[in-house]
Amino acid sequence: MTAAGVTNRKRLLVLLLVFTLIFFVLIIRVGYIQLVWGVDLQKKAVDQWTRDLDVFPRRGSIKDRNGKILAQSATAESIAARPSQIADPAKVASMLAPILDLDEEELTKKLSNTSSTYVWIKRQVDRKTANEVRALNIKGIDFTEEPKRYYPNGSLAAHVLGFTMKYAEPGEGLKGQEGIELYYDKYLKGFAGKLVMETDVAGREMPYNVDRYIPPVNGLNIVLTIDQVIQYFTEREINNIVAKYNPKKVYAIVMEPNTGEILAMANWPNYDPNAPPRDIGDFDEMQRLVKNFACKDNIDPGSTFKIVTAAAALEEKVVGLNSSFTCPGYKMVDGQRISCWRAGGHGHQSFAEGMQNSCNPVFMELALSLGKDKFYTYLSKFGFGQPTGIDVVGEEKGIIMTKETAKNVDLARMGFGQAVSVTPLQLITAASAVINGGNLMKPYLVKELREPVIDENGEETERLVKTISPQRVRQVISAETSEIMREVLESVVTDGSGRNAYIPGYRVGGKTGTAQKYGPDGKIMPNKNISSFLGFAPADNPRVIVLIMVDEPETPVTFGSIIAAPYVKQILEDTLKYMNVEPVFDDETKENMKEVDVPDVIGMDLDKAAKILREAGLDYLADDAGTVVADQIPKPGASVITNTTVLLYMENQPKEEAGETPGQESAEPPAEGMIMVPDVVGKSIREANNILVSQGLRLKIEGSGIAVRQDPPAGTWVEENAEITVRFRLPGESTRNGEQNEAQSEDE
Repeated sequence: MTAAGVTNRKRLLVLLLVFTLIFFVLIIRVGYIQLVWGVDLQKKAVDQWTRDLDVFPRRGSIKDRNGKILAQSATAESIAARPSQIADPAKVASMLAPILDLDEEELTKKLSNTSSTYVWIKRQVDRKTANEVRALNIKGIDFTEEPKRYYPNGSLAAHVLGFTMKYAEPGEGLKGQEGIELYYDKYLKGFAGKLVMETDVAGREMPYNVDRYIPPVNGLNIVLTIDQVIQYFTEREINNIVAKYNPKKVYAIVMEPNTGEILAMANWPNYDPNAPPRDIGDFDEMQRLVKNFACKDNIDPGSTFKIVTAAAALEEKVVGLNSSFTCPGYKMVDGQRISCWRAGGHGHQSFAEGMQNSCNPVFMELALSLGKDKFYTYLSKFGFGQPTGIDVVGEEKGIIMTKETAKNVDLARMGFGQAVSVTPLQLITAASAVINGGNLMKPYLVKELREPVIDENGEETERLVKTISPQRVRQVISAETSEIMREVLESVVTDGSGRNAYIPGYRVGGKTGTAQKYGPDGKIMPNKNISSFLGFAPADNPRVIVLIMVDEPETPVTFGSIIAAPYVKQILEDTLKYMNVEPVFDDETKENMKEVDVPDVIGMDLDKAAKILREAGLDYLADDAGTVVADQIPKPGASVITNTTVLLYMENQPKEEAGETPGQESAEPPAEGMIMVPDVVGKSIREANNILVSQGLRLKIEGSGIAVRQDPPAGTWVEENAEITVRFRLPGESTRNGEQNEAQSEDE
């Protein structure tokens, strides 16, 4: 072969290699474009020849345990425009501006913005306005329905429900903020649909375009553990506390102790989720109003915490029912003198009497007898220092000093509820474990998730998606210890500091608490206390447990037995009757439930008033504001159980008002803002409650069954939010079966 031939073959080989390399590069490039860039390029292509408008899903409803609507979504029409399809923006603006009450010049600029696929003209307009715009038949103007959240009960259960943002970004719909709306947002919001149309490169609709509709997927409905009626009972009593004592905060929780279901949860200050305070400039102030304090505030529990100390001591057998103690009024620990709340002490007493008296030295001794290791073990077992796991975003876990840094003096203080901070939810959850047989249950707010579906008849119904069942976390104490604790706590109500929570015919147990507050400097703040009461019933088989904590009530006497116990009693009484738990009036109950009428001691000096009250079989507490009784609670003439504590408000001079007898109020004629009492005789408890609440009135329940009498009677003019006492009787019950008059509440 010649040299020229060899050269040609080399050239051909090089060319072949070059073309082969180019071919492989092209294959790799095409493959990369197809496999890696394909989806993105396809999306860009679709964006060039299609335009779409979001179709918002309907946000799921939130219901109480009985199916009553607490939050629901209505729809409101929103108007959008496709600027590329608006031939004359100025003319269209002149047509729309008067109907929609918009600035014509600003609207013209918006309609001229062809760089945007579509722009919102006005969102959430009423149906009449939308139809006026629709009648103009303007090309390039589109209509879509957006969800609008509505809370039919206003502020009821606001901290549980949370709220939504009204104006979310396109395609997102409403976004949950706080409460259930936030925690379950991904289930409630659903998935947006679209209305798709074909357009040219300039965004103009193609001549033979057929809109394609991709339907939205509506959100799931949520069923809560909350009972709307019990929630109302709870918030009613909170309002009564606020009206009487003007506190800084109030916390209230009602729980089913055997399951962990929250039947009611409320706080004060409150807000209306229909108009949430999200526009407040001060973010901290906004959070103060909308967050669920009962799960997110760490506060000192005070003597209600003694329930935990006592249960742990009984379980570890460092104390028994026959154990005896001596209280001289203080206890020395690590060289520090820690006082009992009662000056002079309680003297010699048994364990049960120590609980009834809420004696601090008794519980200091119990905590020290347990020792640091065991005491901290029980703190952990009862769930303190850790979140409960409730379905609330941002739950706090309490504040407990580390075991390594705790000294005996700290242990002693923790034993009676100081030197430790807990959330109200942690406290009632731990107390439930003490009384329910020893089981720590996980508290929860949601029972079911349900999907809205259309049945074969075209009617909307629901399909159960998920059921949330009670969850037992651990066994904390034995059933035997729990039974002893129930008996001891019942004695607190029958014979001790919790007498103001006694309910005739029901076995009630409970514990009072009054916690001092500490300032930033670590010193006790004068006249700044947290008054609390934790009560449950029936004591032998608890069905409901209630906790109320009142932060900084404005009154000289701040004992939990005075400030909180009467309101826990009222919630328990109304709830038990609502749950059809009938009172039992056996011989022992009748013997212990003797009632007396509260004598009128207003205007008397303290010595005389005290003598009259003692002769009537009543106790008393008096502030130190003076020497003469200016007012009293319960009011004169109220029927109460013997040994009830009467709170006396003192002043230096008798309170006299011309033409008016002390303790009485003059009647007012009907005036603007007054409400006529409706007739609820013959109605059930639920029916009567619904009728009265709808008129802006409050129901006080007496008895069970069907309404037979009401006070004030139908047709009477009363002020808004007035309380209407309704007597109910079971069918066939012609008399009161010998039962005594029930103790009146201390509501003002």
